[in-house]
Amino acid sequence: MNRREDEFDTDLSMRDIVLLKIRIDNPTAPVREIREILEEQYGIELSHNRVNELLREMADKDVFREVILPNEQIFDYHIFRIAFHYPNFEQQWEECYWELVEDPHVIMFFNADSYYHWQLLTQFNDDREAERWIHHFFKKHGSLIAQFDNTKFPTVHKFHTDASIFDEQLWRSEEGRKYLQHAKEDPHEKGVITADGGNDVQS
Repeated sequence: MNRREDEFDTDLSMRDIVLLKIRIDNPTAPVREIREILEEQYGIELSHNRVNELLREMADKDVFREVILPNEQIFDYHIFRIAFHYPNFEQQWEECYWELVEDPHVIMFFNADSYYHWQLLTQFNDDREAERWIHHFFKKHGSLIAQFDNTKFPTVHKFHTDASIFDEQLWRSEEGRKYLQHAKEDPHEKGVITADGGNDVQS
């Protein structure tokens, strides 16, 4: 169903995860500042050039992407859920797929383990624009669709990735715990709902 060949497959060291975490927390900081944070907060000593090389390598491997996110209050957000009319699926899915991937209204497009196999997070300037989009989508691809569900988000309370999402991953290894303990960071003491229940520390 998805013929894209750019699936992410890169192993990250604990040091790389710390560097990624710092870059997310400091998206516009110069490399020298990133290097100082690495050393002062996490005890990781690297040269300015090496930090620059690592960041460039991670960017080249799509570990992170430098994008500008507009203020979420500018747009209205919707989730569209699409279930397929399978007799027409084989002949029609690919054209529809690529149009959705390239559509500027689509922020996120993913497969889901549900009756609604394709789900989209979308943004529009107003309800009329969303209604027009749905109308044209059905006009062109209606024979592919068995059912379509639309949920609008009247208010968006949070729309970004927190760097601390990586703390739990760091805490699972001895090297990662060393970095977090140097920075006096423990995901279990931050009021964070951790996937391990707060007890599962692996050595």
